[in-house]
Amino acid sequence: MIYYAAAGPDRELTRDDLREALKNAMGSFSQRRRILIIPPDITRAHSGAGMITELLWQQFDKKVKDILPALGTHVPMESSEISRMFGTVPHSLFREHHWRTDIEELGRVPAAFVSKVTGGKLDFDYPVQVNRLLSSGGHDLIISVGQVVPHEVTGMANYNKNIYVGCGGSEAINKSHFMGAVHGIENILGTVDNPVRAVLNKASEITKGRLPLLYLLTVVSPDHKGDLKLRGFFAGDDVECFRQAATLSGMVNFTTLPERLKKVVVWLDPGEFKSTWLGNKSIYRTRMAIADGGELVVLAPGVRAFGEDPSIDALIRKYGYRTTPEIMKFVEENDDLKENLSAAAHLIHGSHENRFSVTYAAGHLTRKEVESVGYSFGDIKELIKRYDPQGRMTGIHSTPDGEEYYFISNPATGLWKASR
Repeated sequence: MIYYAAAGPDRELTRDDLREALKNAMGSFSQRRRILIIPPDITRAHSGAGMITELLWQQFDKKVKDILPALGTHVPMESSEISRMFGTVPHSLFREHHWRTDIEELGRVPAAFVSKVTGGKLDFDYPVQVNRLLSSGGHDLIISVGQVVPHEVTGMANYNKNIYVGCGGSEAINKSHFMGAVHGIENILGTVDNPVRAVLNKASEITKGRLPLLYLLTVVSPDHKGDLKLRGFFAGDDVECFRQAATLSGMVNFTTLPERLKKVVVWLDPGEFKSTWLGNKSIYRTRMAIADGGELVVLAPGVRAFGEDPSIDALIRKYGYRTTPEIMKFVEENDDLKENLSAAAHLIHGSHENRFSVTYAAGHLTRKEVESVGYSFGDIKELIKRYDPQGRMTGIHSTPDGEEYYFISNPATGLWKASR
């Protein structure tokens, strides 16, 4: 059921607009007494979810008992990050998702269903896992807040991904990511109907009636000056809410170029991107726009690690961003990768597949580290001087010596592809 929708490709929803929208959307839930809010973490700071969470807390006050950022495998939020993203919300309300331990299983999606939706490529069953706070926390309303935008694992981010992956356990995270990788990142990016989403929708059916879920979804895109604007806000408790948000995202977050690009330069905000696990959105979101033999330059002054989790970081360092056949062979032959399929999926997603080159200018990784995982090393100071990202708009630019390149100021806000 859709409780509220305000959207348009040229719309600019303000804080006051959102406050009024929440009053209208949440009217049916005024009698709820114990509320859990599930926003994204700081890596989705641009989603508007922080402001929505703060407005919900102001509206419901002491009825908000817990706030659980959907970390997935990401590192926990620091106190300064909580303040920056969620404003005046008390830090005492925030809980940390421990994806290896704080998990309850509510059922399993049968292997026959997984096999059917993957065309027989995979035949494992899928665990419907959530943080115990969702299933056993005694809440009478669980509000999932987040942004719908193209995503490398589920096609479009958010909706029930926030629950069964973002608040899921190790097995669920591993299998969902691997399912997406096997389907193919370029087949899944920007799609609403795909094997991973089909499995997550089946998980929603399994937990229906047990988790009192309400989804608050946003769509965000930059204006002509490059400033991010909230284009849509949707409130609902089923897939129709997600589909409406995804339709708007398709209008404002997809950029189709007339032909493939020889040179792409992507800027990664150091406050948001501190690992290649997150920073490789620069590869995911641009790969369908890069020409064969082209080059992607990643300006990543804040990147200091490969994985968000130490064990996954070690696997990335061990195996590197190799081609899909190589990674699939590694999975077949090595138990450590077989037991961490999300890491294997990430390695596939981050591979240039020997089709184009990736020059990674990481502020805190050495040449040896960068080259060991299959990328070319870039000197961050030299490349920032050459491409001068400060205040630069997304689009075609040229260096003083005449090199033409396509610049992207924030890869997390969209998907770029070529029509031919």
